[in-house]
Amino acid sequence: MRTLAIDTASEACSIALIEGDGILAHDHRVIGRGHAEALVPMIAALPDKGRADRILVSLGPGSFTGVRIGLATARALGFAWGAQVLGYPTLALIAAQARQGHPDEPVTVCVNGGHGEWFVQDFGADGLPLSEATSLTPAAARARPQPGLAAGNRAALLAEGAADVTVLDLLPDAAAVPLLPPVLLTTALAPIYGRGPDATPMKARIPA
Repeated sequence: MRTLAIDTASEACSIALIEGDGILAHDHRVIGRGHAEALVPMIAALPDKGRADRILVSLGPGSFTGVRIGLATARALGFAWGAQVLGYPTLALIAAQARQGHPDEPVTVCVNGGHGEWFVQDFGADGLPLSEATSLTPAAARARPQPGLAAGNRAALLAEGAADVTVLDLLPDAAAVPLLPPVLLTTALAPIYGRGPDATPMKARIPA
């Protein structure tokens, strides 16, 4: 089975074409913004224009816009190719990347969120989540018990001033998708936002 993996939930725009246990092609670019313009040409440059039997796409949490771009692209390609489309949690992918060099250790993933907050989630040595993905202020994140292993692009700040914490500065990389526990793959293609909406619905503003 050939799989196309897509991750656009962070500053990175990352894709991988995977067959069996091998990576056929891989593109990982730290672009900040502009995923909508970059993603489709990146896929088109893959062998067979990225055509696959299965598409795995990141659900977040992360950039709201990036997550929606990835999902829309995956759905469109899945329809065009008759491919199965599954989603996965982005923080779980970072945890899987961290476990490559630390296979027997739990890991706390900490990445950039919105409005100055960080997304934080704990994972066991088996790669499965031990907590929900939560959006926290830096102070609240640092007030949590310090991990032995921290990964993500805010991991160094999370562990700042703490002793005996191994820090891995990572962004999600689609090439690591085969390392995800299969139980985390889902047909429910709904974004994982990690925090509430920025705007208050109009109904909630009207006094009872």
